[in-house]
Amino acid sequence: MALQELRSSAVTFRRILAHFPEELSLAFAYGSGVFRQAGRGADAQDAMLDFVFTVDDPVDWHSRNLKKNWNHYSFLKVLGPKLISTIQNDYGAGVYYNTLIMCDGRLIKYGVISTRLLVKDLLNWNSLYIAGRLQKPVKILAMNENVILRSALDRNLTSAVTAAFLMLPESFSEEELFLEIAGLSYAGDFRMVIGEDKTKVLNIVKPNVAHFRELYGSILQENPQVVYKAQQGRLEIDKSPEGQFTQLMTLPKTLQQRINKIMDPPGKNRDVEETLFQLAHDPDCGEDWQPS
Repeated sequence: MALQELRSSAVTFRRILAHFPEELSLAFAYGSGVFRQAGRGADAQDAMLDFVFTVDDPVDWHSRNLKKNWNHYSFLKVLGPKLISTIQNDYGAGVYYNTLIMCDGRLIKYGVISTRLLVKDLLNWNSLYIAGRLQKPVKILAMNENVILRSALDRNLTSAVTAAFLMLPESFSEEELFLEIAGLSYAGDFRMVIGEDKTKVLNIVKPNVAHFRELYGSILQENPQVVYKAQQGRLEIDKSPEGQFTQLMTLPKTLQQRINKIMDPPGKNRDVEETLFQLAHDPDCGEDWQPS
């Protein structure tokens, strides 16, 4: 049986995509307009649709999009595609959003990010903004054969699992794992606790456990450090110092550096590997480096 999504059909997405230039390395839809969330009623069917478009050449893509969709842009459109692309690449998380757009009868917003910056975020978690959204179920609408991008997408999911493992006890449920992962991606930063977003994250995960399982199942089955009892929905992981050190050493570079900054006492100036080795010997290592 197909996994349940909202009734935004493939035809709806294709019709909307047809309004935009075709030069996309990746396009996906995400959020409550695509996947059900607990606590949302029938109005969710008419919720705004959120898209991200990944492009190899932002200047060329915005130039083409301005010709097709001039009215989508703010006053910046008069300054041209080169300045729009500069703002996109050099500020914030490297994404340029056009919001509150009526397109084919639906209210949408869409962000544009360069393939180069997305790959960096997927691998290193420089901002965890779009990489974080891709750690939750999304609806892939278009993807080219860019091997580097596809590899980075897989690496991002593996990194999310590894970070969640470090926050969890030796034995836990699928839902607990997915809550940790969704907390990371929803926050869009390096807070390793759900905090004030706990209810909203729970509302995202509860109706979509099957989607999370589809996204992460093969990674969990192939991970040598976990015993994945899929039928029971339970997992057991290696919490030995050796196991934790292996996990810590495979985290994205930016997160490793942040851990080192939090854990390294003033004046010590330890390198990252030394800090991670010491941290791995702490049974509660996942709690030690949570930013306050």
